[in-house]
Amino acid sequence: MTTRLNHVRTWGPALGVVALIALTLTALALFGGNTLPDRTGPPIEELSVEQTTLTPGQIELTVRNTGADPVRVAQVFVNDAYVDFSGGDTAIERLGTEKLRLSYPWQSEQPYHVSILTSTGAVIEHEIHAAVATPQADSGFFALMTLLGTYVGIIPVVLGMLFLPTLRRIGSQGVRVLLAVTVGLLAFLAIDATLEGFELAEQAGGAFGGAALVVLGALLAFLGLSALDHRLSRGDTGGLRLALLIAIGIGLHNLGEGLAIGAAYAVGELALGVTLVVGFAIHNTTEGLAIVSPLTQRRPSIAKLLGLGIIAGAPAILGALIGGTVTNPELSSFLFGIGVGAIAQVIVQLVPAVRDKTGRLLDPATVGGATAGLVAMYLTGLLVTA
Repeated sequence: MTTRLNHVRTWGPALGVVALIALTLTALALFGGNTLPDRTGPPIEELSVEQTTLTPGQIELTVRNTGADPVRVAQVFVNDAYVDFSGGDTAIERLGTEKLRLSYPWQSEQPYHVSILTSTGAVIEHEIHAAVATPQADSGFFALMTLLGTYVGIIPVVLGMLFLPTLRRIGSQGVRVLLAVTVGLLAFLAIDATLEGFELAEQAGGAFGGAALVVLGALLAFLGLSALDHRLSRGDTGGLRLALLIAIGIGLHNLGEGLAIGAAYAVGELALGVTLVVGFAIHNTTEGLAIVSPLTQRRPSIAKLLGLGIIAGAPAILGALIGGTVTNPELSSFLFGIGVGAIAQVIVQLVPAVRDKTGRLLDPATVGGATAGLVAMYLTGLLVTA
């Protein structure tokens, strides 16, 4: 009884404040607007084109209202020529979406400039750099994305893990250097994903935060992986736990990598072929090396090693499927941010293992190892064509 009374005394005032805030905000919403003057200028109309779908004789644009005021589409022009369109019959409210279907006999691989004219005369521009028929999400498409994700994700990561027997013979100093190489590899992945996430955020309308979504995704992933590490540390505190965290971090990064591949394929910008597969294979083989670097003192089973490889590589398949079917810069930015946060948390976990017996982190050997990791990821990244 006493405990319950203490809970009431502790939380009762807080609940009262929450109720007061709710009542105040409700009153402001109902009556506050009547006490303020009307806008002195014209409506602010903003539209963002989130997705372009091209089918024979038709261009479909998915637009979102990223401004403060409702938007009504009046006319649409393609290459300065008026075109018939359907959709947008009613005003698009803030953050609302609408599909505009333009009747236009577009030609493959030709550029097109689309101008959307609103009811107030504002013009929203959209570029189609090279028109390509949008792939249909059928069984063949899903099979192709699965195959691509396997080629660039699972296979190279597993191949990189085959270096484990060699790594076991390099000694304790060699292990420190190898872990420093891993830190360099992961640091490059984090930097690369951050830059790509911010680039995608610039393409977004900003209604959902733009670059802030990259930061939000990174923070959520960092905190989530920290909680997972705390839970895992109750059991295995050795290299297998660290290898699992590295695999998860790389897997979340490969989710964004697959997303970029699927999105490039959907708009016809992906060059399928040997160059793509070999480039990604060489680049991602280094990721497999990073996963097994903490396992030099352990002898995990083949099943566990394969499981780690699948955890790290299979998200590329999911990313390719999402990227090929959903063209959304906000979602892409958020997912890239998740990859950044996950890798950052893994680096935090690796740093203590890189220190020498005196606690020194940056000695010549570890600096050289981290530099080698950064350079290796940069050079192999030059082979990637997507």
